[in-house]
Amino acid sequence: MAEGRRETVGAKDSETLNSLTPESMNSLTAWFRLRSVPGVGNYLFKRLMDRFDSPEGVFQSSIDALQSVDGISRRLAAAIKGHPLTSAVKKELALIARSDYSIITMNDPGFPGLLLEIPDPPPFLYVYGDLGNGVRNIAVVGSRSATDYGRVTAQKLCSEMASAGFTIVSGLALGIDTAAHQGALAAGGRTIAVLGTGLEQVYPAANRHLCHQIAKSGAVITELPLKAGPDAQHFPVRNRIISGISLGTVVVEAARKSGSLITARLAAEQNREVFAVPGNVNSAKSVGTHFLIKQGAKLVETVDDIFEEFPQAVTHPTAASSTAGTEWRQGPPLSSEEQRVLSALGPYPIHIDALVRNLDTEPGKLSAVLMQMELKGLVEQTPGKMFAIAIRYPQQR
Repeated sequence: MAEGRRETVGAKDSETLNSLTPESMNSLTAWFRLRSVPGVGNYLFKRLMDRFDSPEGVFQSSIDALQSVDGISRRLAAAIKGHPLTSAVKKELALIARSDYSIITMNDPGFPGLLLEIPDPPPFLYVYGDLGNGVRNIAVVGSRSATDYGRVTAQKLCSEMASAGFTIVSGLALGIDTAAHQGALAAGGRTIAVLGTGLEQVYPAANRHLCHQIAKSGAVITELPLKAGPDAQHFPVRNRIISGISLGTVVVEAARKSGSLITARLAAEQNREVFAVPGNVNSAKSVGTHFLIKQGAKLVETVDDIFEEFPQAVTHPTAASSTAGTEWRQGPPLSSEEQRVLSALGPYPIHIDALVRNLDTEPGKLSAVLMQMELKGLVEQTPGKMFAIAIRYPQQR
C-alpha cells in the first residue's frame, strides 16, 4: 500500500518506530518478541499482561512466576524465557520503521477501551490513519454479493449514523462493507476498516483507493503483519475486532452461513448490541438477518432503532432521524399518474416491462413518468431498466 500513502499517518496516542527512543524501541521489540513465542496466543498474552503489566515484566519473571499464570505450563514458561528475537520479527520491525504506519499496544492510552474488554484482544494493532477515541463506534457488516436494496440501505444508515457523530466500523469487503464505509464518508464522517490482511496487502484490490480515503478521516487497522495475505482463516478471526471495538453490530443482508453471522455471534458473546435489517422473505440474502431477529437481534427499520439503544452517544440527531415517518408527507407533490406508479413499486427493483404489465399502460408513457419521478428523487433506477422506490421514501405510512 505504499502508493498514495499520506505524508503523516498515525493514531494520536501512538508512536511510530521512526520516532522511538532506545527505551521505547526496546519496549516495542519486547511486544513483538513475546507475540512470536509459539503457544502464546491472544488469550495467554492478555493473561500475562494482567499478571506482569508488560512484556518486559514477563521476560524478567522467573519460570515459577510465569507458571503461576493459568494456561502457562512449565515447558511453555521455559520457552518464553529462552525465546530469541527471531529474524522474522527483526524483518517486520525494519519494515514498520520505513513505513508511515503506527503500532498501538494494549498498554497505550489510545488503544480502544472496548477492545480491552474482550477475552482475546490483539496485543497490538497496526494503524493507518487515526483511530480516534472509539467511544461511538458502530459496526455494520453484511453480504459481499449484496443486492441493490442492501447496499443502498447500508449506505443510508451509515450516512445518518456518521452525521450523528458515530464512527462506522466494517471490514472493507465488497458489498455491504463497502457501502457502509462509503455512506460514512459521504456524510463527512469517520469510519474504520478492519482488515483480514496486512496493511501492505489490501484486499480486495478494488478497494485500495477506498482504503486511502478511509485513512484520511478515520483509520485502517489490522493485527496481522504488514505482508500478510488474504488467507481464509484470517477473516473469521478479525471479525472479533470488528465487533470488539464497537458498541453494537448491525447486519444488513446475510446468507444462512455467513461471516456476518459470526460477527453477530461474537458481538453477543462480547455483551454488545446486535441489530438486523429485515429483507425480502424470498431472498437468500435475508435468511441470515431474519434468523438473527428470531434469535433476539433488534429489528432495524430506521436509524432511530439504533439510536434508541445509545442515546448518550448521539451527539446531534440527523435531519433524517428527527423527521423519520414524516418525510413522505413533506416530499414533492405527486400527480395522479405518479401516485399510481409509486403504488406499484417497492424497495426491491422491478423491471419496467413488469411495471407496464402491472399498470396496463403504454411503455413510452410509463418511461416519461418514471423519468420525472427520478428527477424528484422518488424513484431510483438500477442497471437493466430496473426501478424501485428511493430509499429515503421507503414506504407510505
